[in-house]
Amino acid sequence: MAAEEGATSGDRLRPRENKYLVFSAGGGTGFIGTALTQLLKARGHEVTLVSRKPGPGRITWDELATSGLPRCDAAVNLAGENILSPLRRWNETFQKEVLSSRLETTQILARAINKAPQPPQAWVLVTGVAYYQPSLTAEYDEDSPGGDFDFFSKLVTKWETAARLPGESTRQVVVRSGVVLGRGGGAIGHMLLPFRLGLGGPIGPGHQFFPWIHIRDLAGILTHAVEASHVQGVLNGVAPAPTTTNAEFAKAFGAALGRPAFIPLPSVVVQAVFGRERAIMLLEGQKVVPRRTLATGYQYSFPELGAALKEVVA
Repeated sequence: MAAEEGATSGDRLRPRENKYLVFSAGGGTGFIGTALTQLLKARGHEVTLVSRKPGPGRITWDELATSGLPRCDAAVNLAGENILSPLRRWNETFQKEVLSSRLETTQILARAINKAPQPPQAWVLVTGVAYYQPSLTAEYDEDSPGGDFDFFSKLVTKWETAARLPGESTRQVVVRSGVVLGRGGGAIGHMLLPFRLGLGGPIGPGHQFFPWIHIRDLAGILTHAVEASHVQGVLNGVAPAPTTTNAEFAKAFGAALGRPAFIPLPSVVVQAVFGRERAIMLLEGQKVVPRRTLATGYQYSFPELGAALKEVVA
């Protein structure tokens, strides 16, 4: 299972240990949260979700606020309103929701960790590669500058700052994720129908970079981050494959489906649907490499785009 595929060879050989892990709210039952929960449980861990509603294996935000953080070995925060929902207009109200869904939940969890009598060994936050400025020439690793040029990069900076804990009693890890590919959700969920109908193609010019990761590897990197005591700091949650452009992704996705993929989605349409500021996330991209992620010993299940897409559409 993915548990073994997305881990270091040392992890595969060692006995599994039960650990208590706490998810953030909406992320716990969402696309990434579901994959991570399944992987952690498969590796013998006990998972507690932080949720708006009470239930088995859950605590509510109210309980977290009043009773504090339950004893756990690691806390993982996946919360955040979907920025690229085509059903939401990019206005001031939605921008505030995007900010609050990330910053407020992160601050609540960080405060709970800081006040805990026995804080968790690891605190992991998932943000995004929007931290890095779109470019057709620059290459970014985890030490590259960014986070100060538009709404989304500044959001990542505020988000990561909100998660920062004083002291060194808890390991802190930030995973900056690329576009997540997987069955039943993420980017593929929006693209599958037009591509199956032979109506897919590159977005805008198509030459913009397209940093991506398979859902199994994102869950694997997060699991690696909570299990491996040497992992710390920023990790880029992207595939190590040779650089992929949006046009190359469209061609590979069409090939995986056995369909043509040459009908471009014009930039003006993207801007009309998402708004000019949000459209930048689709029309421009970054060349992001997971240098530190690989250096920690993480072994990818899907390092190449073709194999990743074949698994997604199988």
